[in-house]
Amino acid sequence: MSTTLPWPLGAASGGSTESLAATIDRLATDLSKAVSPELRACLSALHQSDDPAAWLAEQDDETLEQLLRADTALFHLLNQSEKSEIVRINRERALAAAPGEGRPESVMAGVARMKAEGIDAETFERLVARLDIRPTLTAHPTEARRRSILYRQQAVGASLTRLNRDRLTHAERDALEEDLERDIHLLHVTDEVRPRRLTVADEVEYGLYFLTHTIWDTLPGIASDLRRAALKHYGLHLRSATPVRFRSWIGSDRDGNPFVTPETTLRTFARQRAAVLDQFTKELRSVRRTLSISREQLHTPRILLDSLERDAREVSLPDIVHQHFEREPFRLKLSFMMARLHAIRESERDLAAPVASSYTGQAFCEDIALLQTALEEAGLSEAAWSGSLQRLADRASAFGLHLAALDVRQHSRVHAEAVGAILRAAGVVEDYGSLDEPEKQRVLTAELQNPRPLLPPGQDLDETAEMVLATFRAIGHILECDRDAFGTFIVSMTHTVSDLLEVMLLAKEVGLARLDRDGFDCPLDIAPLFETVDDLAHCGTFMETLFAHPVYRAHLERRGRFQEIMLGYSDSNKDGGFWMANWALHRAQRTLGQVCRKADVDFRLFHGRGGTVGRGGGRANRAISAMPADCRNGRIRFTEQGEVISFRYAQPDIAHRHLEQIVSATLSTATLEPDDEDYPTAWTDAMERIADHAMAAYRGLIDDPDFWGWYTSITPIEHISRLPIASRPVSRKAAGQVDFDGLRAIPWVFAWTQTRYTIPGWYGTGAGLGHVAEDAFETLREMYRDWPFFAAVMDAVQLEMARARLEVAERYARLAKDEAFHQRIVGDFESGRAAVESVTGGPLLAHSGAVRASLRYRNPLTDPLNDIQIELIKRYRTAESEEHRVFLGQLLFLSINGIAAAMQSTG
Repeated sequence: MSTTLPWPLGAASGGSTESLAATIDRLATDLSKAVSPELRACLSALHQSDDPAAWLAEQDDETLEQLLRADTALFHLLNQSEKSEIVRINRERALAAAPGEGRPESVMAGVARMKAEGIDAETFERLVARLDIRPTLTAHPTEARRRSILYRQQAVGASLTRLNRDRLTHAERDALEEDLERDIHLLHVTDEVRPRRLTVADEVEYGLYFLTHTIWDTLPGIASDLRRAALKHYGLHLRSATPVRFRSWIGSDRDGNPFVTPETTLRTFARQRAAVLDQFTKELRSVRRTLSISREQLHTPRILLDSLERDAREVSLPDIVHQHFEREPFRLKLSFMMARLHAIRESERDLAAPVASSYTGQAFCEDIALLQTALEEAGLSEAAWSGSLQRLADRASAFGLHLAALDVRQHSRVHAEAVGAILRAAGVVEDYGSLDEPEKQRVLTAELQNPRPLLPPGQDLDETAEMVLATFRAIGHILECDRDAFGTFIVSMTHTVSDLLEVMLLAKEVGLARLDRDGFDCPLDIAPLFETVDDLAHCGTFMETLFAHPVYRAHLERRGRFQEIMLGYSDSNKDGGFWMANWALHRAQRTLGQVCRKADVDFRLFHGRGGTVGRGGGRANRAISAMPADCRNGRIRFTEQGEVISFRYAQPDIAHRHLEQIVSATLSTATLEPDDEDYPTAWTDAMERIADHAMAAYRGLIDDPDFWGWYTSITPIEHISRLPIASRPVSRKAAGQVDFDGLRAIPWVFAWTQTRYTIPGWYGTGAGLGHVAEDAFETLREMYRDWPFFAAVMDAVQLEMARARLEVAERYARLAKDEAFHQRIVGDFESGRAAVESVTGGPLLAHSGAVRASLRYRNPLTDPLNDIQIELIKRYRTAESEEHRVFLGQLLFLSINGIAAAMQSTG
């Protein structure tokens, strides 16, 4: 390894693979060449200093800026190195796997295990048909990097992948090395901080990039994996295998975001629609080049001829196209399909125009299936069920003609205000908000059973009510264009049954829902979102009451007896701490599964997970395996937020690995019947005690009257709130009114991560495990060994404790000149670590060598970034001019980005 690098990278070779160490050295060397000799000297001085805080205090602002830029660029490269190493290792495992087995956690491996466990072909086929996996992209403000930085990282990653995989000539290798050096230099001189706050339109384009590139390219491969596994182990030829369909909140989630308006959502739909039509037009053109089948050489099946006759009556093609493909019926059919897509595009250019096209996503899929059937009848089965036409069929099934169905999420309070305004204007109830829950339900039920609208046309309402009704009209327009383009209406902070009945009444008021002879007909799936510890504890009773409500029960019948239920991981953690949140969510999942099965309601749980452990983050496939058996039914949704999107979907190999693990876990665990899972009462009792004591310690910390002042003085929360990384505000309250309750979970976690406390991922562990008697620790060891849920929680705690750096956090604590809270936190950490190590039988992360090695070389590189941030906070607070404060604020943004890159997480 080079001895001239200004960074202490020696630890990278100590525990990392030889390949990773070599990659880190190569990229760091190229970055070192990109910086000036003066900056290299400063970097060396900083990283070698025995007292970095004192050394930094003597440097000017410009030097701190250059140090931040160089160290942040280094972490971008380290992160890309680790991702490339993941790709390399996964490929090695795939190459080493025996035929028919697949690499661990692959679809092939999962199906092989099902076969070995005695699952018969009929059951397997039924489970595959039921698979319903819905990753959901959101615009949560947790991606601190600009897209320009992401693109540079992707370019570096692409070069590394080729260098690691391909047999290259000397000239090709030299060219790739030159590409790497150029891209690293460009990365170093690219601005880290956006010049302005992101708009909703920016966020929509960000999501579209992944949907139309990596995700678009990856999904057919997942379907192909499933087909190959089914054929290998069961001899089944799966014609339809689309287990994964994406959804999106970007441009449609309006909870706390005043910039997401009805017009915004309509434009988002239109933009997604245009993008998917463009994608499929390119695909059809590509398939048309392939299917050069002459009717003079091969019999044309009647099914295709009849279809062409129908197309000719309904669609106009230029004469030149008819002439060009006169003897090529398959190409002519594809031309008609392209013309139908073009007609949709043209008819929907005006958002306000009535819907003109009747060509739906289902009709598009049927046309593709018709081509496949015709090819098979013509004796070309391989062309029908593999290659470009099969990939087209898989994409059509996954994306439809809408790309990703949009959900709408809104806070229950907003609906209550709108309903109150409408009922008041209609003369039904003067003060709806003052009614108790039974009376609210009585009023709502009466109105839902009355076919007439409440308001006459043109009735004036307040701004909130007008906006809410306009949102429902926008949903109606989207459904008119494409019934598959709208997903679920989600009610955040659901507390009472009236919260959902209000949505039904609002839909009825705009004509989206109606009362007919068969009952209440509403085309929306309406999902409650349970977010607080208290709501999670009572969600079973809530759903029983909801299912018993006559109007809602009739609505369920019309929706195929299907119910989606969302669980919030972020707010439950912020409300009750890590241990209680995890236990409350686990109990809720089991209860909801039991209630839905008892009511004979098909259901899908929607997990609102964030990227960090403190917000439910972690490996999705392991979380699926740790779920209670009562809710492992082959249906699942989960959010993909912020930095998680770019980590999981920026590179095709990593995207494929992520999705294959989820499909494998969802498919294989769905075979477990609920009554097969019966854990000892001693285990659940112990978990109950741990969660209760951990929550008491957590609430004791955050409810201390002096805590909020301490938190805001020692963390960069003030600056995080101004980061231009999302359109949504960080608080539901005005800036001057922000307090603990008003602060969103993301900036709450973000600030703890920056200071290296990582409290949301472990605090309360000492208090929780400390209340377990010493002789009961053997029970905890059994739980860790044999209960997947408890093992997952303990391993998450281990990770966050290992990521914590309390000696660095103490430097932040000194900003408040009051170390009482810090000592309180240290006390819980020390006792918690001892307890965790007693349960797991070794030091933190003893069984995670790669993570431990990564932390070993990352920590010495990250610490100086924290020292720079602390110095900047001091300068910001004592700046004598507004101009200087503004400049220092920009440098603080840069420091936040740098630490986020170093920690590989934000909020």
